[in-house]
Amino acid sequence: MKRFLSLITLGCILLWCIALLPVGCIGEERYDNSPQGNFEALWKLIDEHYCFFEYKQIDWDAVYERYRPLITPNMPADGLFEVLGNMLAELKDGHVNLYNASNTARYWNWYLDYPRNYSEALTEHYLGRDYRIAAGLKYTILEDNIGYVRYDSFSDGVGDGNLDQVLSYLSACNGLILDVRNNGGGNLTNSDRIASRFTNQRVLTGYILHKRGKGHNDFSSPTPIYLEPSSSIRWQKKVVLLTNRRAFSATNDFVNAMRYLPGVTVVGDKTGGGSGLPFTMELPNGWGVRFSASPHLDADGGQIEFGIDPDVKVDLAAEDEARMLDTLIETARNLLK
Repeated sequence: MKRFLSLITLGCILLWCIALLPVGCIGEERYDNSPQGNFEALWKLIDEHYCFFEYKQIDWDAVYERYRPLITPNMPADGLFEVLGNMLAELKDGHVNLYNASNTARYWNWYLDYPRNYSEALTEHYLGRDYRIAAGLKYTILEDNIGYVRYDSFSDGVGDGNLDQVLSYLSACNGLILDVRNNGGGNLTNSDRIASRFTNQRVLTGYILHKRGKGHNDFSSPTPIYLEPSSSIRWQKKVVLLTNRRAFSATNDFVNAMRYLPGVTVVGDKTGGGSGLPFTMELPNGWGVRFSASPHLDADGGQIEFGIDPDVKVDLAAEDEARMLDTLIETARNLLK
């Protein structure tokens, strides 16, 4: 299953990339390979192509004024990397990175300021020793006849054959718990492929915009994103989707799609966000820069960059954890009963 949007989006991205080619060569055509040149190149690159300035109310000109005095002609590479990384952190975006051969600058506060709401030891306890594995999916039937599926990363491939086998095996269950906590994202194709198993009709799940100019608000008109139902086995019973703050990027996209489907309840904590389609370019010195380039909105046209609230807010309780109980899983079991 593919999104209705896929070919349109691919074409837009290719045209957008072609338009960016002169900027992609900024190290050769516009800025020299010096601390000052790399600073100017990075600031300009983000200024013209980053997609969340208005939504996050970031004064990028003020950021320039704060960081420009920190650049000196003979500063070492590590010092320059630290300053540039700190400047990018002002965007408060987990999709924004500066990287070279020895380090990657990243922004982690999007999840560090929240409860973890996940324990690998508890997950292993619920899965037991005889759980089944189908590609990236770990699954079992809990003692109250509730199906439990754990998916660690959307980078782990899952084929239609895998999903057929998993859903067939769990078909006698009274309900299904789908656990994507701590799933940092990955391939959107896997997100769509799994979500398509939980709907019998085409569903509008959001919109995507593309940068059309250098201004902070120069975007294309919103293009709708539709989730198409799978032509194979589809789940017809209730589903509880477990989330926490480390559910990011493609997982955020997955939660956004699933919450529009009948019979799905999202339980846990707010997701980590990361709704901007990332793009990568290069500075004059060869350092790579990744940044959010195309915003993804929900079906109501609202931003999901900062995460999606659950239907039922639940935190992992210390007293439950001490008794080898996962508060979120137990809440899901009660809801499905």
